[in-house]
Amino acid sequence: MSFRVVRSSKFRHVYGQALKREQCYDNIRVSKSSWDSTFCAVNPKFLAIIVESAGGGAFIVLPHNKVGRIAADHPLVGGHKGPVLDIAWCPHNDNVIASGSEDCVVKVWQIPDGGLSRTLTEPVVDLVFHQRRVGLVLWHPSALNVLLTAGSDNQVVIWNVGTGEILVHIDSHPDIVYSACFNWDGSKLVTTCKDKKIRIYDPRTAELESEAMCHEGSKATRAIFLRHGLIFTTGFNRSSERQYSLRAPDALNEPIVMVELDTSNGVMFPLYDADTNMIYLCGKGDSVIRYFEVTPEPPFVHYINTFQTTEPQRGIGLMPKRGCDVTTCEVAKFYRMNNNGLCQVISMTVPRKSDLFQEDLYPDTLAEDAAITAEEWIDGKDADPITFSLKDRVSIVQGGYVSSSVNKSLPAKKAGNILNKPRGDSASSGATSSSAGGGNFASGNNNEASEGGPPAAVLSEKDLRTIQDEIRKLKAIIVKQENRIRALEAKEDARNKNGSDAAPASAGAATSDGKASESANDHASTSAGTSKDED
Repeated sequence: MSFRVVRSSKFRHVYGQALKREQCYDNIRVSKSSWDSTFCAVNPKFLAIIVESAGGGAFIVLPHNKVGRIAADHPLVGGHKGPVLDIAWCPHNDNVIASGSEDCVVKVWQIPDGGLSRTLTEPVVDLVFHQRRVGLVLWHPSALNVLLTAGSDNQVVIWNVGTGEILVHIDSHPDIVYSACFNWDGSKLVTTCKDKKIRIYDPRTAELESEAMCHEGSKATRAIFLRHGLIFTTGFNRSSERQYSLRAPDALNEPIVMVELDTSNGVMFPLYDADTNMIYLCGKGDSVIRYFEVTPEPPFVHYINTFQTTEPQRGIGLMPKRGCDVTTCEVAKFYRMNNNGLCQVISMTVPRKSDLFQEDLYPDTLAEDAAITAEEWIDGKDADPITFSLKDRVSIVQGGYVSSSVNKSLPAKKAGNILNKPRGDSASSGATSSSAGGGNFASGNNNEASEGGPPAAVLSEKDLRTIQDEIRKLKAIIVKQENRIRALEAKEDARNKNGSDAAPASAGAATSDGKASESANDHASTSAGTSKDED
């Protein structure tokens, strides 16, 4: 279709440029699942991609400096018993990621700084409730440790990850939930469903506030809340043409804008930049990325441009704004997976002559800190996400923002927070079931943050004894293996020695046999002579 020329805007000339192959990630076996997911999640520290894995489900986590060809035996995050369908990084801790799988379990993982040195199979917490596959995981934008999950059992569950408890259970969807999104402060929730309807909920009470027909097509639809309250959706019409719409929450039945794009079959994923009000439409199987700007004046959704590539995309992830390079006026960065195993890095840039910080391109963006706790949120408190200026906290190392936290732990006040535990403590303490919500998590001491100071690790005598027992067991195993190796080496040496002495030994044996036979003959002759004399 033909698009009208956009009005004057500082984002009118945004252009995309793919990085060189050696600056991208190669040899990645992207998942072949037919589930409609982006298969990719990215933050300023790590890139996570769902990969094909035998005997269960797994995803790979790569630090941003580990570019180039990835080894086939690179460590994975592989604790699921079924294929992983969706992953999402925690917005308040760059080392925490959640994953949903066909094994009906949601797992939360703690990734060490620098990436994985061996395959990770022990999660920090298991969230067990769903009866069918879990295809959607979503973090709350401003509340700490609040995670939403949705499965093919038509259930939507909101968890307190810090305690493993269920906060809210929404069971009013008649069919599979395709997508979900919180509004800017997390006080509303919009969902799209296989029954072609879009719904708005109060996420604390599970009360349905409004619903309407979303798109008339039967294929998957997606909806996102924009920063100023409007809702943007993508879907299909009855003729299977792809379209997008813009709606007001109080008038869902009457779209402000409804535009047809093309007749492709791939589901479109709307990736939203709240700082610039730009929306990037990335279709599954497409070789293009279309981007638009949303403004208060008609036609409200303004087409800007299209980034064209030669390879169709299998999945895609959008870097948060604090991971973009402000020195090159980079306003967005995409990580795009191709079918040939290449993860292509695409930089969206606004051309500017000056090398100074461009304040009009970089308004205050989302920070790493949570505005409220999970307990405050469920008690009814709302808070906008904390924002900060990139000009104040940016540092350029390899062309991007460096997270100010080094594997930080998430503070909790009212309840013990699982994500505060050191890895050794949670691994040795064992897993117990949470009676309040079905979450399985390791019991033990938490690293509670004291007033005015950093969190301190406190270990009880029982924990110390457990660690000492584990060390003794490891030492015993090492000694046993060393003895086994020595025995094998001795056996091998003996075998080699016997092989070299085989020929001389055989010759000696033959000589001995000859002498023995001669002695026997002489003895027989003597015996015969003696018999004759006697006769």
